[in-house]
Amino acid sequence: MKKWLLPVLNVLLTVVVIGCAAETGKSGNADANNGGITGSRNANETGIGGESSTLDAAREAGVIKVGFANEKPYAYEDQNENLTGFSVEIARNVLRKLGIEKMEGELVDFGQLITGLNAGRYDMITAGMYITPERCAQVIFAEPEYRMGEALAVIKGNPKNLHSYEDVAATGAKIAVMAGAIEIDLLMAAGVSKEQILEVKDQPAAVNALQTGQVDGITMTAASLISMLESARDDNLERVMDFEQPKVDGEEQWGYGAAVFRKDDTAFRDAFNAELKKVKESSEWHTIAEPFGFTENEHPGDVTAAALCAAP
Repeated sequence: MKKWLLPVLNVLLTVVVIGCAAETGKSGNADANNGGITGSRNANETGIGGESSTLDAAREAGVIKVGFANEKPYAYEDQNENLTGFSVEIARNVLRKLGIEKMEGELVDFGQLITGLNAGRYDMITAGMYITPERCAQVIFAEPEYRMGEALAVIKGNPKNLHSYEDVAATGAKIAVMAGAIEIDLLMAAGVSKEQILEVKDQPAAVNALQTGQVDGITMTAASLISMLESARDDNLERVMDFEQPKVDGEEQWGYGAAVFRKDDTAFRDAFNAELKKVKESSEWHTIAEPFGFTENEHPGDVTAAALCAAP
């Protein structure tokens, strides 16, 4: 080999080495960048940095799965098997504003809603569920979307002369209630024994229990009872119009219902609340509410989920 070639070869070799190093650096940076993207994605998927994995996933898919109970007028399937109801339409309105166009409903026994939510079978609950301290220990609630009182229905003529939960306790009457409903606690607070309470899977089952003589009365929220009696079209059943609202420590008990989320979905809940607030403060609330029989009396006002969760 001629001596003048040696410097040339050295220069060429140096260029090749530098080029390989540059490519390696590029690959290393690409991996680092990919790792950063993956890391960012994983952070979002696990809810880090204020992002909600459930909300993000629903936005990306354009659909969210909700658990609901067959309880008119809050959440139910209409005659065409479409999911509707006051709570459903409130949620649908809010979710669309959050970028989620479609709701897929799963009909669940009321008593299994929270269990199913926490097990990940659906993304949220929209069933008009009352906010209570006991439930707040298991899930997180959006702000209240309505308030509601209780009601009682009996056989026509009210043969047991029932006008309050205390009357139920005093007469030994038997009452059908949907499993997991707040009415069970209210009945027992009034002195009604467990033996007097027949727990059923949903509101239609309660009506059936009264029609077939299994119980002397049924109790549920006023809106649900009105809806159920309208659907039953049974002249042998009647609502107790002078029913006394249940009291605890002398205070009339109003129930406040809201959408429900898993405890780690705080970002989702907060985003939901931000849009819900706008609905409640505008005419939208009344537009959604009126077709389901809700009036200004059922507007929740300024009551908060935090206050209801902390109630004694």
